[in-house]
Amino acid sequence: MASDGQLKGRVALVTGGSRGIGRQIALVLARHGADVALNYKNSDAEAHRTMSEVQENGARCVLVRADVSKAAEVARMMDMIRNGLGSVEILVNNAGIAAPQALEEITEKDWNETIATNLTSAFLVTQAVVPGMRTRRWGRIVNISSVAAQLGGVVGPHYAASKAGLIGLTHSYAALLAKEGITVNAVAPALIATDMVTQNKKARADLIPVGRFGTASEVADVVVVLAENGYITGQTINVNGGWYMS
Repeated sequence: MASDGQLKGRVALVTGGSRGIGRQIALVLARHGADVALNYKNSDAEAHRTMSEVQENGARCVLVRADVSKAAEVARMMDMIRNGLGSVEILVNNAGIAAPQALEEITEKDWNETIATNLTSAFLVTQAVVPGMRTRRWGRIVNISSVAAQLGGVVGPHYAASKAGLIGLTHSYAALLAKEGITVNAVAPALIATDMVTQNKKARADLIPVGRFGTASEVADVVVVLAENGYITGQTINVNGGWYMS
């Protein structure tokens, strides 16, 4: 993808960035000149491998292990990023879990964990970065939602509700921050070929009109477009092979 270099030297934070879609987003942002703060909760080996790949693309990288569904850990993470790279200018809220369950098996604990990981985390991290973005009058926030927000998906109502919440979060922040040089958008993928999808027996390529799973690169490329564009805000960009047509 061509770039005019406007992300060069910008500080980007990708939550849940050690693997899958988050990993690819981190790599593509690095290729476009951004320095990358890479957040993860588990998977130390994968996180360090992704950090090495980011650095191979010429970017500075800070690796931060933190549970972003908890305010105290978000505060600690932000301190580490400021000390290592500077203030966050591009935020990609990608941290998430997907536990496919039958309707009757979903418990209150399952619900609370999914909402906290997929939705509360985005609120907490966004609240943490917005003051700095307001001071600079420049910022880009991208929330990774899902086709499940629009069609229900193949995981369950707890997951669909968490991803629908991200779209509402996007609309509100976008409206509140539009005059301050800060854009806020969502990307809603469907059945991207990551472990999260390929391990779900309900996820089948024949559900997708184009007849295949998507790639993490196809999602990451859209995130970069949103990071570079100051006139797109409050939108949900569907990267779903035509499953949901808006």
